[in-house]
Amino acid sequence: MAKVKRNKNSDGSSRMARLRRQVRRILIGIVVAFFASTILSVVVLRWVPVLFTPLMFIRMAEQHADGRPMVLRHRWVPIEEIAPTLPQAVIASEDAHFMKHHGFDYKAIEYAAVRNLKHPERRKIGASTISQQTAKNVFLWPGRSWLRKGLEVYFTWLIELTWSKQRIMEVYLNSIEMGDGIYGASAVAEWHFHKRASELTREESALIAVTLPNPRRFSSASPSPYVLKRQKRILREMRFVDEW
Repeated sequence: MAKVKRNKNSDGSSRMARLRRQVRRILIGIVVAFFASTILSVVVLRWVPVLFTPLMFIRMAEQHADGRPMVLRHRWVPIEEIAPTLPQAVIASEDAHFMKHHGFDYKAIEYAAVRNLKHPERRKIGASTISQQTAKNVFLWPGRSWLRKGLEVYFTWLIELTWSKQRIMEVYLNSIEMGDGIYGASAVAEWHFHKRASELTREESALIAVTLPNPRRFSSASPSPYVLKRQKRILREMRFVDEW
């Protein structure tokens, strides 16, 4: 009887060992597939235009849920067909050290952390760079979870490693939300200013840059007094941004 009991225990141990090996192989396969697919997608998008982003589909789903017409205004244009004043304006407004950092502005992160701790009653400020915003816009979804933030860091590191600064700016200016149902420089130039992206003036570029933190609240087509005030500040700061 004792011998039979030992065999049963041995069979149980063997099954558990096989199960653990199977689970380990599955987990390794998932990890390998994740890294292979994400690295491949980043490498491919180094050359291929970004025609759709997760946020575009999310916004269309929100429009449908609210009973509104689903609107998606977006047309990819190369960086050469975007007025050079627009990259200058978004650098002045969003990421003054874009050309110098490698994806993360640590001084800005430290400043934002200290300021948010000292003044919790004020609106919290962030320190996301243009590279981080590009990674979020193209590969991820809106939100503030630790998982999404961790993935944002990962994709930011990947695009900084494989894309040039010019390519990051090109993708950013073509994919970022610039109004309700409006994405990218070409669409906002057409729908808000009735011209091509290459024809945007310094003043119009600054207006667009002001709205980027919240383009569904602030409009470059009908700017509020706050937007006009911020526009003047960005126009002053654009003088210190190198020509694109």
